[in-house]
Amino acid sequence: MPFPLTGRRTGAAALSVALLATLAACGSDDGNDSAAPDTELTVLAASSLTDVFATAGAAYEKEHPGTEVTFSFAGSQELAAQVRQGAPADALVTADTRTMDGLSADTGKPTVIARNRLVIATGRGNPEKVLGLADLADPALKVVLAAPEVPVGRYGRQVLDAQGIDVKPVSQEPNVRAVLSKIELGEADAGLVYRTDAAATGKVDAIDIPDAQNAIASYPAATLKSSGDAGAAAAFVSWLSTPEAQRILQAAGFQKP
Repeated sequence: MPFPLTGRRTGAAALSVALLATLAACGSDDGNDSAAPDTELTVLAASSLTDVFATAGAAYEKEHPGTEVTFSFAGSQELAAQVRQGAPADALVTADTRTMDGLSADTGKPTVIARNRLVIATGRGNPEKVLGLADLADPALKVVLAAPEVPVGRYGRQVLDAQGIDVKPVSQEPNVRAVLSKIELGEADAGLVYRTDAAATGKVDAIDIPDAQNAIASYPAATLKSSGDAGAAAAFVSWLSTPEAQRILQAAGFQKP
């Protein structure tokens, strides 16, 4: 008689396990934050987008439940090198069209999502009384610029050369955030950065450059052909041109595309 009894106990145990599994499944559908996302996107983005993309990424995830967006920020030239080396990513946003155009074999058709302008950044209170571009030629002034291969560095040189201003920087940095850091730490008196970065840090003063002397930076976005989810990558790039994304970009000081 033990065999039928054992069989009943085994059946009851199996039923209990099944019920518990069903309950656990229901519980995970009821807001378990530890559940893995359905879609994971990696976006390579220019350093000057660091702050605004934190906001934009959160907004995108809210509008697209089950999608998680991870950003990797660096100078556009570094991002281009990563793409050429096959870094796993889904989309790319650079701070200039030249860098993006050089990656045409690796990307989909790019779309400009925003524009930006340069300002002169100084320490808080502008202790050296910098008034304009011409002041940057003062040999007593410690000026820091981005390296010429970096978009903001190239824009800066373009602006200075157009005005015939010879600046000998104390250092040339790999991205705009590194330029700002030198000024914030007092290691430099002034530098050329994007207007949005100067505003975001809140730790420097910004001297406007007249439009006639300034340069406009364009930010193109494109999918990467190596993406493991081309549809999701395209959806994110398209979203960057929507009214919601544009509202976020312009609230951060970026100009319309």
